[in-house]
Order: sequence, then C-alpha cells, then structure tokens
Amino acid sequence: MELSERVLGAADEATRDRAQDDGLTIPEELPILPLKNTVAFPLTVLPLVVQKPRSVRLVDDAVVADRLVVLVALKDPEVDEPEPSDVYTIGTLALIHRLARAPDGTLHIIVQGLERVRLEEFTQREPYMRARVVAHPDVVEEGVEVEALLRSTADLFRRLVGLAAYLPEDVVSNVLDTDDPRQLAYMVSTSTRMDLQTRQEILELDSVSDKLRRLLGVLGREVEVLELGKKIQSDAQSGMEKVQREYYLREQMKAIQRELGEEDAQAAEVRELRERLEQSGMPEEARREAMRELERLEALPPASAEYGVIRSYLGWLTEMPWQETTEDNLDIVAARRVLDEDHYDLERIKDRIIEYLAVRKLRQERRRDTSEEDGRGDYIRQEREGVILCFVGPPGVGKTSLGRSIARALGRAFIRQSLGGVHDEAEIRGHRRTYIGAMPGRIIQAIRRAGTRNPVFMLDEVDKLGADFRGDPASALLEVLDPEQNREFRDNYLDVPFDLSQVMFITTANVLDTIPAPLRDRMEILQLSGYTEEEKVAIGQEYLVPRQIRENGLRDDEISFDNDALRRIIREYTREAGVRDLERQIGTVCRKVATRIAEGAVQHVTVLADDVASYLGKPDYIFEVAERTQIPGVATGLAWTPSGGDILFIEATKMRGSKGFTLTGQLGDVMRESAQAALSFVRANARQLGIDEEAFDRLDIHLHVPAGAVPKDGPSAGVAMATAIASAMKEQPVDGEVGMTGEITLRGQVLPVGGIKEKVLAARRAGITKVCLPRRNEKDLDELPEDVREEIQFILVDRVEQVFDVAFGNSEGIQSAQIETEQRRTE
Repeated sequence: MELSERVLGAADEATRDRAQDDGLTIPEELPILPLKNTVAFPLTVLPLVVQKPRSVRLVDDAVVADRLVVLVALKDPEVDEPEPSDVYTIGTLALIHRLARAPDGTLHIIVQGLERVRLEEFTQREPYMRARVVAHPDVVEEGVEVEALLRSTADLFRRLVGLAAYLPEDVVSNVLDTDDPRQLAYMVSTSTRMDLQTRQEILELDSVSDKLRRLLGVLGREVEVLELGKKIQSDAQSGMEKVQREYYLREQMKAIQRELGEEDAQAAEVRELRERLEQSGMPEEARREAMRELERLEALPPASAEYGVIRSYLGWLTEMPWQETTEDNLDIVAARRVLDEDHYDLERIKDRIIEYLAVRKLRQERRRDTSEEDGRGDYIRQEREGVILCFVGPPGVGKTSLGRSIARALGRAFIRQSLGGVHDEAEIRGHRRTYIGAMPGRIIQAIRRAGTRNPVFMLDEVDKLGADFRGDPASALLEVLDPEQNREFRDNYLDVPFDLSQVMFITTANVLDTIPAPLRDRMEILQLSGYTEEEKVAIGQEYLVPRQIRENGLRDDEISFDNDALRRIIREYTREAGVRDLERQIGTVCRKVATRIAEGAVQHVTVLADDVASYLGKPDYIFEVAERTQIPGVATGLAWTPSGGDILFIEATKMRGSKGFTLTGQLGDVMRESAQAALSFVRANARQLGIDEEAFDRLDIHLHVPAGAVPKDGPSAGVAMATAIASAMKEQPVDGEVGMTGEITLRGQVLPVGGIKEKVLAARRAGITKVCLPRRNEKDLDELPEDVREEIQFILVDRVEQVFDVAFGNSEGIQSAQIETEQRRTE
C-alpha cells in the first residue's frame, strides 16, 4: 500500500473514532513540538521528519507514553533553539500514528491532528518544552450561508486541481468527497500552496465560516496566478511555433525562387544598397566601412535584430550629400540688393557677407592661374572654403532672420538649429551604434535634410548651452566650428569623416560671457547694437508695417502709419533695443483697424500720433528722468544689459547715525566695491566739494539702486554713485538732463567702460541730452549714428570732479570740459 493511501486510511479511521467518542480527554500538560514552515491542522494527517536531538527525545518519550503531542508553528523559521516566545500560542493536538527510525538517527513520523488547543503556561524548557494546554474547539455554524461557502470552496478547489500539477489525485478525491465544512476547510488548507502566516491565520480563526471565507480569497488568487501562468506558456509556445513556421515558409520560398531563377527580397535590398553606395560618391574610408557592413548584412537573416541596425546605418550613409553642393550666387550687386531688401542698416554685417562673396569669386577665377604659376600650396594650413561668424546682440535686432537673408543672397539652403538648453554632448556628436535607438547628432541630421554639404547653418542661442554629467556640448562644438578640424568631422554614429569645411556656420548669442573662451576664439565676432529711434521708424515703415498689413488680412490702401505715430509708439509703448515689441504694437493697431473695416465702419485709416492712445491705451513708459532727479541724492547712470542699454537711478540718502553705509538693490560684488570707492572718494575730498568733513561721523548713508528684483553688477556705475552721494551730502539736486557712466578709482580718475553705444541709445530713449563719458571711450562715439551725435551733448572726462561740475551746473567746469572735448575732436 502506498504512503498516501495509508495516511488517508488512518485519517478516516481517526475521524470515525472521534465521531464515536466526542468526549476527547486532553491531558493537562503535554510536550510541545515546534514546526518550521509548517502548520498542522486538525482532522488532517501530516508526515514529519524529526532531526534535532531534543525533538527526537520528545517523540521517543511521547511514543512511550500516550502518543500525544502539541504541534505549534515557529514565528521565525531561522531560530535553531526555540524558546516559548518563539512559537504561536494556538496549535494542534496530534496523535503519532507511525514512527520509523533512519540509520542516521532521524525519525520519520506520521501524525494526525485531533483538535485545536491553546498554550496556557510553559512548565518545562529542557530537554524539550512542555506546557499546560486547554482545548480551543472551532465554532461550527449551520445554515444556507455555510452550505454556500462549502460549495464555493469545493468548486474553486476543483478549478485549482485542474490547473495545479502538485496535487495528487487521491488526495483531491478525498477532499472533494467530504461534506463536513470544518474538515473541508482544514483539508483544503493543507493541500493548497500558501505562506505560513496565512495558514496560521486560518488556524486561529474561531468560526468555520470565517475560515472558508479566508480560504476562498487564497484559492481565488492561486487560481488567477495559475491561469495567467498557463496563458503565458501558451502564448510563448504559439509564438515559438509562429517563428518556426515563418522560418520554414521563408526557406521554402527561397528554394522556390532559386528554382525559378528569381531574386528574394533580401538579395534585392542588398543589391539596391550596393548600387546606392557606388553612386553616393563617398570617400574611400567611408566606402570601405559601408561595404564591410553590407557584407555583414548579406550574411544575416532578416529576422535578426542586428539586421535592422545595419540597414539603418547603411541608409544614413547612402543618404548623406557626400558630393552634392549648391552653386553660390556670386553676383555681388544682386547679393547686396537681397540683403538690403530684408534688413535695414546692419552695414557691417552686409559688408562682411559681400567680402566673403568677393573672395569666393576671385578664388574661382584665379585658382587655375595660381596653380600654374607656383605649383605648390600650403601643406600645413588647408584652404578655407567656409566661414564661421557669431552675431552678438540684444534680442529683436534681427540676428536669426539675418541668417535666412544671407542664405537667400548666396543661393544656398538654410538650416537652423536652436542650441538653447542643450546639455547632452550626444546632441552634437550623436550616439554610438551600440546603443538601442542610436541616431546621428543634430549636425549630421540637418545636413542630410538639407541635401547639400555647403548650406548656411545657423546655430541659434549658442550662449545658452548647458552642461551636466552627460557631457559638455560646447566642447563638442569645438571640432564643428574649427576650420582646421571640421574637414574631417566624425559623428559617433557614422564613425566616418564628413567634410563640413564648405558649410557657412553662423552662431547667434545675446552675450559673450557665457560662451567658453576656446569656442569664442574659433568664431569671428560681429556685434549688433540696438536701433536708434530714426532707424526704428524706418524699419517700421519699410518692413514691419507691410508685414503686419499682410498678416492681418489688410490691403496697402486700407491703412497707413504716419511717422510721428510710429515715433510715439516707440517712445511711449516700447522700451527695447530691437523691434519685436514695436511689431507687436503695430500688429495690435492693425487688428483694431481690421475690425472696423470688417464692420463696414471705415474704408481707409491713417494712423496719426494723436490716434495712438485710442488704439493702444495709456502709455506704458514716460520720461521720468527730470522728475526723479528734482530732489538731492539722485543721479542717472547708464547701464548695459543683454537686451540692450538702460538707465539706472542711483539714490542716496543720509540719516542720523554713526558712519554707517548701507547698500541695497541686489548689487553684485563688483558694484558694491565701486560704491565703497565712491564713498571713500567723497569723504576724502569733502572740503573741496564743500561738504562738512565731520558730517560723516554723525550720519549714516544709504545707497539704493531701484528695480531691486533685478540683479546688477559691474563697475560702470561708479561715477553715478559718487555723484549721488555728493548730491545727498551737498543737498543739491543733479541736473535731470545729465546721464553718466564710468568706473571710478580712489584717486578720482574715470576709467573706460564697455557698451557705450547701447548706453547712449538708452539715454536718448529716456530723453537725456547730456552724457558724461570717460575720455578713453571717445573712439566708441564713431559707432553712433550721426543724428544721435547731433542730438546729445557728449562731455568727455578724466576725473570725477569734471562729472560733478556737469551734474551740479558749474558753468566754468562745463565750459572748460566742452572746449577740451571740441579741441580733441578737431585734432
């Protein structure tokens, strides 16, 4: 007889004995046998292996006595020498039915659970644990609900049997034949796979209906897991069968095509790629690499993952414009006409493009004669065909649109890539082919889209590149923008050299400070300053107004702008170096006029200066220089910003105190040091300035630069700070028509600063008529338009005292400075 049959027979016999004798007598004290990873249930039979010496002794003593032991589960199976606190308090009273001793001393026993018991008190710990126990019988309910739970559990267990391979058929049949809900709950719990905590939870539940409910949840989850596993196996098997079937069919198709003398799809694709590679005109190194990859592709099955990678790589190689170029339009007159049509002024930029075209034209005309005359070339430095320019200027002055205009003048394709926020080197150089989904970098992708190897390539916002753990894109651009290296640019994906020497690279930036020095050194810097008021009026009439008329569905004969109207919009509704905001305001006026025309109210509108407020509302900006400088302690400084020039009101005040000096307005370290130097100069020269020297001992001075939310730094506000402090101490206001800039020293010298053109244009926008500049900045006045030099009186100074003379209206000092300035201009 098999072991399972003997076990089940013993269980049936014990069940019958218990049914005949309900009065089961439980001794007051019994040995406690801890179980690892096992929970024994009443009315079930369980085989056990006993190995530990103390447990072997416990079983031997129990067999000699009444064969009764209490089986309890260990809370932690890793405990080797369990203590009373290591076992659960609810266990099962069991009867030892069979015992067999192995040669190594291990006992194999079969026990049958009789009843639930609860451990009251441990009376012995050595050599094994003994405890006082009391019966803890289950609560068996009757009724329709229990019958429903019984049937549901049996049905769910029957489904589990159909899915699980670990349940013997004889055990299953005995479980499903019982009608006792208590016995069913325990037999199913013993047969079903679940963790120790769940088994112990079922054992400790008092109500049989609660046990069945808990068991239903466990069975449901187990059935769900097994069904999902079976579905996964079925899908995997069907997938394997599909792949094998496709492989056999594909091989059969190849055999049929060979018999018919036809070419299969893979061979046709390889042949097409080979033809495209031969016609691409790629250099020898690239051709060798392409042919090597093509041979690998020919040997791979189309279903291979490597096949798609190689196919994409060869596709990129064949689609690159290795030899395709666009013929330049070398008509100098036509090129200048195109540039003038698209942009107003910007003569320096236009002259540089015309120079490039002239050089290209002369090279092409004289290349053959030169080669015949000397027969040699420069073996160290190769001939440069492209050009690398960097347009630097405030927003809205036309840097990006200028690149498109240059491409139109040259007759080349135009590519624009924005680098703002790019922080991954792979964006420039590409990813290596070892990565899944690898692609070339932005440079190679754009060249392929252009279809020519000599486009005008604009790299916008090069000053806003980022850098992090993925690399520094600015460093990757060093090779791209170096005319000595980009002749053999290697993208990480292509891994073969591509010639970028014929590309005209144009970069744009708002500031130069954030561009790394090595990258800045590789580019030809061209500064674009802000526009004057007259230039903005001309740009508005010639470019912005016609464009807004078209974009808003109007005709040229339906609306026109008076110059004074544009001038008022520029002065009172914009405050910028470029013309973007001006175009927006013109667009607003055009939309309002379009509404009136659509309603049939008017047929033609001429926008006059007096009409601007009715279209745009109240002015956004006013000339407040004279108003804010009416009180002592306020001086007007000139500042440079990334968006052009601006004016700063330096405010100083004094109060009762003791030599205190407070600086506010988000000032940087350099600006704070300039303020300290200005204060020191005023204190050191108080007697010459007519200030009580002892006043500083009993006063505190507070210096503030408004727009406190905007960070400010730089040394150019030194003279304005000194003027504001002197004005506050002298209690004499500064001339409201005077603006000033310059760095100050402790000895009172005024040193040169940058951004003169932007600062002067800002002063003009603000209505300032006199500007104090360092004498060494006189050369920068040549960059100003003639109308600006005529409208503003420039006073060149060497020392702070000269600035004070102008600021406080000292006629003799002003006249002396003017005479000296005129003499130097004449010279």
